[in-house]
Amino acid sequence: MLERRDGGAAGKAREVRPSWDEYFMSIAQVVASRSVCLRHQIGAVVVNDDKQLLSTGYNGPPRGMKHCADRGGCIRERAGVPSGTRQEYCFGLHAEQNAIVQAAREGIRLLGGTLYCTYKPCSLCARMIVNAGIKEVYFMAEYPDELTLTILEEGGVNYVKWDGPESEGPSSAGEVRTDGHI
Repeated sequence: MLERRDGGAAGKAREVRPSWDEYFMSIAQVVASRSVCLRHQIGAVVVNDDKQLLSTGYNGPPRGMKHCADRGGCIRERAGVPSGTRQEYCFGLHAEQNAIVQAAREGIRLLGGTLYCTYKPCSLCARMIVNAGIKEVYFMAEYPDELTLTILEEGGVNYVKWDGPESEGPSSAGEVRTDGHI
């Protein structure tokens, strides 16, 4: 049985049911909990227009490779590499990369999908998102990569900085802001 947000007052009843954006962002947060990265736990999910979950991914090393904890720590931290730079200097993949690769591995088409991620994608992930044909990205936390939004804009991908239910995007993609002002 669903609860009511207003405690059951007559005439103002509203069921406690998450919006689709809340639902998928919550799933991305649970997916992030699987990460073995010592610096950040990030999760991503991709869904289609019918609100069907297509793929999930979290940041971490490729299948069968050692985790950084088993390597004596994070090589990026040891080398003093700041977040948002030199993504190639890492044993792990980003959550968005893993979601796209997992879909490819299983033969799942992401064209026209929506990606929900706990962090703003980096510019490399943004390029992969464009080439995978994903048309919309919702993200929660900022990531220090200045090229990301330019790549998404030029690639025709709508994006929304999601701060919770009050920031949910409009129902039509044509109304989603892609001008960098989130």
